[in-house]
This record gives sequence, structure tokens and C-alpha cells, in this order.
Amino acid sequence: MKEKNKFYLPGWCFAPLMVLYGELLLYFWTSDSPTFSRVAMIAAFALGLGGLLALVISLIPNGRAEKIVTVVVTLGLVVLYLAEYFIQDAYQVFMTFSTMLEGANGVATSFGDIVGSLLLRNLWRIGLMLLPILAYALFTKSRPASWKIRGILAAVMVAAYGLTLVLVSGSATDKARFTDAYHFDSAVRAFGLNVAFALDTVHAVGGGEEEFTFSAPVIPPTVATEPIFPGNTSGEEGDDPETPVVYGYNVLDLDYIALAEQSSSNTIASLHYYAAAQMPSRQNAYTGLFAGKNLIIITAEAFSAEVIDPELTPTLYRLATQGIRFTDFYQPLWGGSTSTGEFSVLTGMVAANGISSVYEACQQDLFFTMGNQLQEQGYFSAAYHNHSYTYYDRHKTHTAMGYDTFMGMGNGMEEGVADVWPESDLEMMDFTVPQYIDHQPFSVYYMTVSGHANYNNMGGNAQVTKNYSLVEHLDRPETIKYYLACNMELEKAMASLVSQLEAAGIADDTVIVLTADHYPYALEKSSTWNTDKDYTIDLYGYKYANLVERDHNALIIWSGSIEGMDLQVDSPAFSLDILPTLSNLFGLDYDSRLMVGRDVLSDQEAIVFWPDRSWRTEKGTYIFETDTFTPNPGAEVEEGYVERINTIVKDKIAFSRATQKNDYFNYVAKALAESESSQ
Repeated sequence: MKEKNKFYLPGWCFAPLMVLYGELLLYFWTSDSPTFSRVAMIAAFALGLGGLLALVISLIPNGRAEKIVTVVVTLGLVVLYLAEYFIQDAYQVFMTFSTMLEGANGVATSFGDIVGSLLLRNLWRIGLMLLPILAYALFTKSRPASWKIRGILAAVMVAAYGLTLVLVSGSATDKARFTDAYHFDSAVRAFGLNVAFALDTVHAVGGGEEEFTFSAPVIPPTVATEPIFPGNTSGEEGDDPETPVVYGYNVLDLDYIALAEQSSSNTIASLHYYAAAQMPSRQNAYTGLFAGKNLIIITAEAFSAEVIDPELTPTLYRLATQGIRFTDFYQPLWGGSTSTGEFSVLTGMVAANGISSVYEACQQDLFFTMGNQLQEQGYFSAAYHNHSYTYYDRHKTHTAMGYDTFMGMGNGMEEGVADVWPESDLEMMDFTVPQYIDHQPFSVYYMTVSGHANYNNMGGNAQVTKNYSLVEHLDRPETIKYYLACNMELEKAMASLVSQLEAAGIADDTVIVLTADHYPYALEKSSTWNTDKDYTIDLYGYKYANLVERDHNALIIWSGSIEGMDLQVDSPAFSLDILPTLSNLFGLDYDSRLMVGRDVLSDQEAIVFWPDRSWRTEKGTYIFETDTFTPNPGAEVEEGYVERINTIVKDKIAFSRATQKNDYFNYVAKALAESESSQ
């Protein structure tokens, strides 16, 4: 097309319009209930960034060069908008740039067919995003801007960002999101992708030693070592000579205040002070109940409490009802899909930086994980996964979390597990149990995969094909049957595991722990998983109103030795509670002041929280998005209660982020080693 037939549209004019266009499309494509106030917020931020881009582009003196730069920049933005749309569609969460890059290779190699079909089904979205750029490239021309135009662009940018400051300051929730309550997924939904990336960059590369300060007051060290009178947990002296048991605290011989005063780093000192400020948990009647026993921890792919059924899944039902029963358990969606769910189970820490949290944490001494604690006691240890052994670099991260070896498809698992998708949990169990059952005591970890999406009966899911006849009779939607068929392979695997333990005569000497990595998000309406509606409604029996209702799940802690015992936990619990609970049950020396979660059998206050700072306690539920607290029926809520829990949750998330970013546990491990050597 000849230059004279083209329209005049300078890059400094097109760029801000394209930013606004992309942000609004992403918002409307991913929001269930768009609101005018949220559209206004996102539009204002988009015009702010657009104004900045326009000002930079306007400084290019050559019209042709300006056009080329504009096309390249806006094309890059469109790729990011589309990538985040596809990620949110698949995983129901937006992911940071680093998380996208770290998971991209595994997705491309393991889910290439799904990615291909996803792109085909969304060609119209891709076209809608790219069409303005194509039209701009083909039908417009440009010329350098005047200084007057540049001044106007600067004024627009300042005005747009000024408006955002007014809008943000008018909402306590948004103000918190922008500052100390930053969470990438929440930031994208509230402010737009461009702001979320900017905030993520600040948190990733910024943050000097002053970044990590905590609200909790420092308590005198004498409080942490205050003796408990025998026979009770009230702190009052007992008169009954028949109750001689002394319940001490679960602490290590570390004086955190002294360590803080000796530290040359303000950040590390702040973390020490925070640890000193925590009231440790008391040991209790269940301390050491599982001492010396074998341990098998299982993170089950996309597992849900609704899978457990006395007739359909009798082994899972037995383990869930004959062990420690949990009536109010949650596995939050931590922001990085499977990897961050595993991280929460194994480390008891918040994956505050998405998948990066796993890699950051594994660069330091994770002496407190069950794997490392039992490894230190001479346990035989191994970790297994029935998919690619390099996916999420598990062959590197899981050895850091306390397992001598990690086996997956590609480094040994293929000898016993067929190369289908998804691979069989039963085949993995049958193949691996003989490898350790005669090496007692053992500490074993499994990450299953049979429950993975997508849930269809078109030859794309081997476990659906294999197990559909077991669920065909159910009066449920077909997609739910497919999901349950996948989980029937987990049921078979657990039946095989229990049978082998009983045959070896060690069921009473073995503890099985099982929970999910995340809720089954592939049942949501999704182009990625080719679901035409929200099937979680059919699975749950109701439409969840918030993430607390969404992320309810199940936790199994079972041993043959406790079958018949009446052990039930009715208080809220979540995945971060697993590590401290097991540490106490196994009678290990650990420091509960370093734990983000709690021993659920102790008298510590129950606080379950989500990465966006929503939470649930025995008194009620707080949803950060709407800044609303709903008390439980009959609960007595004292003045200032919500503010107090908000502060605790904020500090726990900040503590998790800071420990990972600053290798805090290396300092603690060194202090612990020095303390032990001096004794």
C-alpha cells in the first residue's frame, strides 16, 4: 500500500490506546462480575502506563523508527495479555513472569497437545488482540511529535496516575493490595496486568533491609521458656499426684533476641525478633504418638474431599474416618498450581513468590521439614512421582527437602509405569513400595498424577478410559464421572499400599498422610480443559461464593495403630499445619516459633489463611476482596478481633517471603549447630 493512502496515526497515540484495549479485554475475559469501579481503576492505570509509553515513543525523532518501536512494544504487551489469559483460564490464577518462565518448559513438553488445541479454540481472542496492531502496521503512517504534544502526553500521564492515587486511597483494601498486602493475582484483578508486573518487579529486585518489618511485639525470652505445671495445660499448679506428665514447649535451644542483637543485618535481626515474639506451642498428650514409625506423605493431584465415599472409594474412606478426622480442612490455591501446593505441604511455608518460592527455599538449609528431620534420624528416604522427573525441577528441590533420591518418569519410574497420560498411581505404588518396605524406618514422599485433567472420554485421559466402568452407574454429569474415574486410580493405589503394609505386618508402624495440591480447578469453565460450564458446582453441590468455600478439602493422617481411637479436629486447619502437627506427633525436636502453621492437636489459636490475606478461624471468616468478616453462629467476637487476626496473617505471609528471599534458615541452622557444639 502506498504511503500517501495511509492514515496518520502516530505511535504515541496508538500505544496508550493499545494498553487500555489489552487491559480491558483481559479484565472482561477473566472477570465473573465486572464492576464500573474496577473498570475505572484498571483504565486509569492503563492510561498512566500508556501515557508513559507514549512519552517515550514520542522522543523517537524518525517516524518510521517510531512506528517499528510501537509495533514491537505493543506486540510484546499483547503476548503477555494472551499468556496471562491462558494461564488464568487453565489454573484459575494469574502468575508472575518468573513463574510463567519456570513452568513454561514443562507445560510445552508435557501438555503440547492441550496447548495446541487451546490456541485453536481461542483463535478469535488472539485475532481480536492482534487486529489493531496489524491494522496500525499496514494502514497508518507516523511522524515525530512536537514538544507541545510531548507536554500534553506528560500531563495525561500525570493526571492518569493522579487519578489512580485518588481511587486507591479511597479503598482500604486496594491501598493494602498496593502496599503490604501485595499479591500478584489479586493485583492483576484489582489494578491490571501492568501494575501487577510493576509491583512484582519491586518485590523481586527491590527491598533493602528495611523491607521486612513486623507488627508483632517482641516478648521477653522468659515467656518462651516458662515452665508448665504438671497434669494440665492451664498454667495453674495441679494437686493431683497421679498426673506427673510435664508438657513443655516445642522449642529449640535458641535465644532469638540474642541472635538479633548480634546480627549485622537488619533484615535477619528483624526475622529473629519476629521468631522471638511468637508464643510456642505446648507439647500435649499426642506428643510422640508416632515416634519411630514409618512415614508416607502423599500429595494427590487435584484431589477433593468429595472423592471420599464409603462405597466408591472404601480405602480412602477408611483412612479418612479411622485416622485423625478433620472436619474443616483447606488447601488454598497458593499461586503456582501443583508446585506451590506441594511446597506448602512439605515446608509448612507460604509460597509467597509463586514457583520461585520453591527454588529460593531450596537454596538454604530446610532442616525443619519432615524429610530432613527423619533423614537426620537415619530413616531410609525416597521421593516418587509418576510423571517427568525433571518437571518443576523436582529432582533438585525434593532432595533439598529431605529425600535421598527422587524417582520419576525418565530416571527409573518408566521401568514400572506405562508411558500414558496421565500415568497410573496404582502402577507407581506397586512398583515402588517393594523398594523401601524392607528398609525400616522409612520416610517416603509421593506426588501423584492420575487425577490430572483434562477430564474427558475421548482417548485423551488413560485413567478415564481405564476406570470409567467403575463410575458409569452414577447419576452425575459425565465430566464429574470422568474426574471420579481418574481418582479411582488413586483409590486403587491406596488399597495396594495398605494391603502391602498389612501383608508385611507394619501397618501399625506406618503413618500415611494424604492431601491435595489444589482444588480441581480444571472442572471450572475453561477453554484449556474444554469444559463448557463450571462443574465444581456439580462436585460440591453448591456454587462457591469465595475462595474459602472453593478450597475446602480433606486431610488424611492415618496409622493402623490409631484405628478405633476417637481423634477428631473440628477447628479450621490447612496445609501449613501438616508439618508442625507431624513434628509433634513424631516427637521430634523442632521450634514451633519458626512454623507458620500450628500443631492442630495443641492449644494454639487456629488461623487458616490465603495468599491474598483472606482467613478463617473458629470465630468466623474474613474475605479480603470485599473486606467483610462473617462471624460463625454463636461466636463471641471481641472488639479489635478482625484487626488482630489481619495483623497476624500479614506478618506470617511477610515472614514466609522474607525467609525465602534472605536465606534465613541458613542463619538459624548455623546458630543451632553452634549451640549444639557448645553443649
